[in-house]
Amino acid sequence: MLAAVRSAAVLGIEAYDVTVEVDVAAGLPMWTIVGLASSAVKEARERVTAAITNSGFDLPSRRVTVNLSPADVRKDGTAFDLPIALGLLVATGQLDAAAIAGLLVAGELGLDGAIRPIRGALSLARRAARGAARALVIPESNAAEAGLVTQARLSTAPTLRALVDALRANTLPRAAQAPAPMAAFDAALDFADVIGQPVAKRALEIAAAGGHNLLMVGPPGAGKTMLARRLPGILPALTEDELLEVVAVHSVGGLLPPGTLPSLTPPFRAPHHTVSMAGLIGGGPGPRPGEVSLAHRGVLFLDEVLELPRHVLDAMRQPLEDGRVVIARAAHAVAFPARFQLVGAANPCPCGKAADANGACRCSAADIERYRTRLSGPLADRIDLHVHVGAVSLAALGAANGEESSAAVRARVEAARERQRERYLTLGGVHVNAEAPGRWLLAEGRLTDVGRALLEQAATRLGLSARGFHRALRVARTIADLDGVAEVADSAVAEAVRYRANQASDVRRPSD
Repeated sequence: MLAAVRSAAVLGIEAYDVTVEVDVAAGLPMWTIVGLASSAVKEARERVTAAITNSGFDLPSRRVTVNLSPADVRKDGTAFDLPIALGLLVATGQLDAAAIAGLLVAGELGLDGAIRPIRGALSLARRAARGAARALVIPESNAAEAGLVTQARLSTAPTLRALVDALRANTLPRAAQAPAPMAAFDAALDFADVIGQPVAKRALEIAAAGGHNLLMVGPPGAGKTMLARRLPGILPALTEDELLEVVAVHSVGGLLPPGTLPSLTPPFRAPHHTVSMAGLIGGGPGPRPGEVSLAHRGVLFLDEVLELPRHVLDAMRQPLEDGRVVIARAAHAVAFPARFQLVGAANPCPCGKAADANGACRCSAADIERYRTRLSGPLADRIDLHVHVGAVSLAALGAANGEESSAAVRARVEAARERQRERYLTLGGVHVNAEAPGRWLLAEGRLTDVGRALLEQAATRLGLSARGFHRALRVARTIADLDGVAEVADSAVAEAVRYRANQASDVRRPSD
């Protein structure tokens, strides 16, 4: 007897339909799974047979053939366990085929019949909503994630036995509505804890307001990491569309703990400087998203950025420009979103003491030059704000703390973001100044004549590329938005150019 169950698989962050066909025929007892199934899918035989037996159902000793259609696309993961089990029960006459008609089913099975969480539940919910499925049957632990897609009808069950009993009684339960996600800003990471560093704080505020990339260079212990970890606390909460994008990537990457409610707080990723190319950009079997995609709509912080191999750093050039990563394989190409803010922290030289006024640095000029060139010119050109962070004196550390809180800074950032949202309503896909086309800003960005002349003069003197020129203009537009003014005056341009001027001297000795 033949049975067919509708399921889905995830490629990148998008789901596509998969029909699980189960045929039970006379012959020697054996299982065959076809349809470009990975090892994890082929192992479903052991999980499904044990789950069916331990759930109290009969498992006849016959020849079982499972086909995953379309057969020319590779299938990976454990989400096909549940549809295979239901198909087997239908094919053996233990469940009516009408009970599973119109359902989209996905879930991993434990040997005891428990339905366990899977990756990519949000993508499956999107597919179920677009495909007009009667219901999406998923594990209970994935309900909070999939429930973000309000158009999809969700059903859950704790075990295979409970699910089959509900299907037989035509009482498939609807998943409980999860509470609305909230932004969870970490109170322990407040800007008020950072003593001094007004220039770096100002640069972080500009970066947050306009979505700009930032590089901080300074000696060890100056507070670069401390500053970077407080950037998410001054970013606006994710919008509904941004949250769906972030959750989809994190779900595919396996970063959502089962049963937890997603947060509206922008993601913050801080990989170690030994991260591989595949770990940073994405790849491996599947393939899976890398750190640049896991930081989508948030912050990617690279501490000791100059310790990363140059070829790994340069791989970020395309994602920084396009906002997406395309991982090509022989049979297909997978695209992941990668619209992130890059924040880097680096020492001024290999020993980190080049900025020491006492001359403690003993690195040679050649050592410093080799160290500096690990950050290539094209990548440095894509970083809008270059900031030197000096050491804070011990006397300042012991002074009374009168620093501004993250909440106060976030209020200004949110006001600036609202001005940008209104400005770019007619430009599809543009939300912040960092994404705005340079030519459009020159024509419509309200740059004053004096500001334009100053920007052109600075670009000539600093030898800025066309990209550097437009990025300086975007930063100037963000500064004006923070100040609450419509026009980009020469003062905003001058401040933007100062951050760009630091690019040429990020890692040189003070005496050079």
